Amino acid sequence: MNIQEIIKILTDAGIEPNEAEAEVKLMIRDICKWSPVDILLERPLDTSRLDAVAEFARRRAQTRRPIQQILGFTHFYGNKYRVTEDVLIPRDETELLVQKALRIIFANNFKTVLDIGTGSGCIACSIALNSDTYVLGVDISSDALRIALENASALNLNNKAVFRKSDVYSKINPNETFDMIVSNPPYIPEGTPVQKEVEFDPKLALFTKDREGLEFYKRIAEGARGILKEGGYLLFECGEGQAQKIKRVLAQNGFGNIEIDKDLAGIERIVSAQLLG
Repeated sequence: MNIQEIIKILTDAGIEPNEAEAEVKLMIRDICKWSPVDILLERPLDTSRLDAVAEFARRRAQTRRPIQQILGFTHFYGNKYRVTEDVLIPRDETELLVQKALRIIFANNFKTVLDIGTGSGCIACSIALNSDTYVLGVDISSDALRIALENASALNLNNKAVFRKSDVYSKINPNETFDMIVSNPPYIPEGTPVQKEVEFDPKLALFTKDREGLEFYKRIAEGARGILKEGGYLLFECGEGQAQKIKRVLAQNGFGNIEIDKDLAGIERIVSAQLLG
């Protein structure tokens, strides 16, 4: 058994070759403790370690469960996060949301951030780790919040990234206000076909009840005034084809300076806006 044979286990199961290669590298990196240099040079692995990687690959191929759930963790914005079937596995595109948030935070010297639908806490923790901010992450799922707390504790963020059970703003205290709100909310209309791997993500983190997938964007934008400070920013990650619709929702709710950023595939992925007086 060699690396190419392990990759073939995944491609034979219908996984795209580039994705299969990336997943095998992830497994080798974390199961075998290989460094990026080891991977680049393809240093030899002993049979027992290759067999361990192959076994994880077989489980991935047989079930189509995301490799991150099988391993129990993922990497996001330079750090390792615990993930389970109770939280959405963060995608690479979500790092763009963190990058945009940090640029605005530094430019405005912001100190407080609210992360709505925090899930694993990867957005909240990444912002707290890379800025001088206090981040409150909220989620309706108690199971997701448990994972978020574990991740914050592992990163020594107990006083910088904190978490609370809340349905959007339902448990935000009257005296709490924030410089910024960030959210990667559910945006797939209920009934929309999804990839097999996505079916393992929690339904609460994926689907909306409206036809356009705008349910949570509207709720967050409509309720932001009084929670978001005047001049504060609201940032969203969105699905393909939704950015212009979200822009209109924001404009209707008193937001201006609206910007849309594209991901590496050219898809309008991040929408940011400032709350005007």
